[in-house]
Amino acid sequence: MIHPTAIIGAGAKIGAGVKIGPYSMVGDLVELGDGCEMVSHAVVEGRTTIGAGTKIYPFASVGHAPQDLKYHGEESRLEIGAECTIRENVTINPGTEGGGMVTRIGDNCLLMASSHVAHDCQVGNRVVLANYVGLAGHAVVEDFVTFGGICVVHQYVRIGAHAFVGAHSMVDADVIPYGLAVGNRAKLAGLNLVGLKRRQFDREDIHALRTAYRMIFASEGTLRERVNDAAEIFSGNKLVQDVVAFLNDANDRAICAPRNGSNGD
Repeated sequence: MIHPTAIIGAGAKIGAGVKIGPYSMVGDLVELGDGCEMVSHAVVEGRTTIGAGTKIYPFASVGHAPQDLKYHGEESRLEIGAECTIRENVTINPGTEGGGMVTRIGDNCLLMASSHVAHDCQVGNRVVLANYVGLAGHAVVEDFVTFGGICVVHQYVRIGAHAFVGAHSMVDADVIPYGLAVGNRAKLAGLNLVGLKRRQFDREDIHALRTAYRMIFASEGTLRERVNDAAEIFSGNKLVQDVVAFLNDANDRAICAPRNGSNGD
């Protein structure tokens, strides 16, 4: 079901049941999975692969060259998963030589109007970017993260799984899994308890996570010592161990912490 005004590159691979609406364009190297839909006036270019059932709304620009002055035409890629929703004016760029050559977005993601995913970002499954959220290059966003409107994420920053970033936040340090970050510059305001309860995490596990959170962001000792203590005390709790692993992988990266040393959640 391809509208006669749509332009499809000769080498494009179009799956079964794909709908391409008026004035849309699909580049030569694009692969659209089964059941994808481009509503109208949407453009997909470059070495871009889009999973089955993804829907792209008008004026989205998917797969055009990165907004990176170091990009020199290398044959980088963009991979978007299945059942994603890409709303109006969204921009998504492929990778670069300096970042692994690929930008990835997982399955069942919602990118609301005018959001942006820059080159070499790695975005997990079921991530929600509200309107005007911008992910700078090389950002890593794990599964089930939700962003409020008009957020900005600095390049190379990591956002842990199940975290929530409040509206109008500017995030320039890593946010722990299950964390709640807000502000400019963003600080931890506790845990994403609403998200944890909605996803039906065990109450005892949540209680343990809250206790570990207070321990990790207490004022006594070093962060490394407090993380090690939490790892030992809560060795059987997956949620706590997720946070511990995330912090252990930080190396010398800045960590988003509570404001003024507060560790309340």
